Amino acid sequence: MQVTEIVSEGLKREIQVVLPADDLNQKCEQRLDEIKGDVQIRGFRKGRVPKVHLKKVYGRRLMLEVVQQAVEESSKQALDDRNERPVAQPEIALPEDQAEIESVVFGSKDLSYSMTYEVIPAIDLVDFSTISVERLVAKVDDAAVDEALQDLASRNKAYNGDPEAVAEEEDKLKIDFVGKIDGEEFEGGTAEGIDLVIGQGGFIPGFEEGLKGAKAGEHRDVTTTFPEEYPVDTLKGREATFAVTVQEVAKPVEAEVNDALAETLGVENLEKLRELVTNQITGEYEQISRAKLKRALLDQLDQAHSFELPPSLVEAEFNSIWNELTENMKKEEKSFEDDDKTEEEARAEYDDIARRRVRLGLVIGEIGDKHEIQVEQEELREALVQQARQYPGHEKMVYDYFEKTPGAIGQLRAPIFEEKVVDFLVSKAAIADKEVTREELAAPIDGEETDAPDADSKSDA
Repeated sequence: MQVTEIVSEGLKREIQVVLPADDLNQKCEQRLDEIKGDVQIRGFRKGRVPKVHLKKVYGRRLMLEVVQQAVEESSKQALDDRNERPVAQPEIALPEDQAEIESVVFGSKDLSYSMTYEVIPAIDLVDFSTISVERLVAKVDDAAVDEALQDLASRNKAYNGDPEAVAEEEDKLKIDFVGKIDGEEFEGGTAEGIDLVIGQGGFIPGFEEGLKGAKAGEHRDVTTTFPEEYPVDTLKGREATFAVTVQEVAKPVEAEVNDALAETLGVENLEKLRELVTNQITGEYEQISRAKLKRALLDQLDQAHSFELPPSLVEAEFNSIWNELTENMKKEEKSFEDDDKTEEEARAEYDDIARRRVRLGLVIGEIGDKHEIQVEQEELREALVQQARQYPGHEKMVYDYFEKTPGAIGQLRAPIFEEKVVDFLVSKAAIADKEVTREELAAPIDGEETDAPDADSKSDA
């Protein structure tokens, strides 16, 4: 095999690989030897077909297989020999001239092909012990627990039916209804004994509002319009009239924070409920603290590393961000002027974000490679189980998707890999705990919603 470098510009490479015809012919002869004992051709006993006849019948097909396998093996070997890691699968260009291809297949000409690719840049990792960040921590005080308990009580109100009550905000109604569009009933538009709390937004806009002032036993026609984003295509934007019968109007009774509330929630007493709520808030604080610590570490990694970025990765990341942004703006009917910026300014801003994501993704991948951080099969299985649990009754569909969709398992691997790298950094960096209030802990970080790196961008390559 002969390898010649044609282009070396920045991270872009193009090489030419030449495979001698003699090597290809030898491999084809080996394949003929392998099949001769199994081939049965009319006029010859099994295993007794002359090799020259075998070559006449099967030579072309076998040589095509040999060429395909030789390209796969030699392209990988060329990269290994050059100690280069491509960003993505190299683009391989075989000869375009059909006569040249035929000469290769018939074993009379060397096979010459080219490979074009971008390489992952060399990354000189920072000494992690020089990274110094603060970890924000907040104590769970009585005020936070009392507030959470009061919220639980407000979300678990009891209701007392009152035959004379007039329906108003926060009242609970039990209703029957029949919906019609253009005088015809439609699928899903009829129900009986449905509970509705006015003001909770459980029905399409205008429906709850149309029942204010109603009493038990009253019949009302409520006309409203399905929103344009309604999930049923045949109902989007359509005006419907609902014939509603109000069975009951019930007034809310504020639940007290006591043992009875705890029992309503399946807990033995208020003391045990306080303990559970405290543990839950503690877990929430720890998640926020972890997220902010991770952001601080990523900031340090970003500032500490500077290297040329593969243009294809930056372009792909920018396009992904930009397409999502413009789709959301279209749905929300917004423009760049609404944010006091031009499209050019927005493009520059999101190009910076794309570059940061790619840079961090490559750095995280390099850390994982250098320090042999692996995602275990058991971790992937657990992540898959957790994913399936989000779709009760459709677990098999989820398993089938990840089994049959190329690259899908990477959606599970990437965040696990990234968190394991963060754990590694935490173990090496200088971390100082800083006690803050819960308000300070919960304060948002500028840009955090658009800043997550693609941790698997390198490891997938």
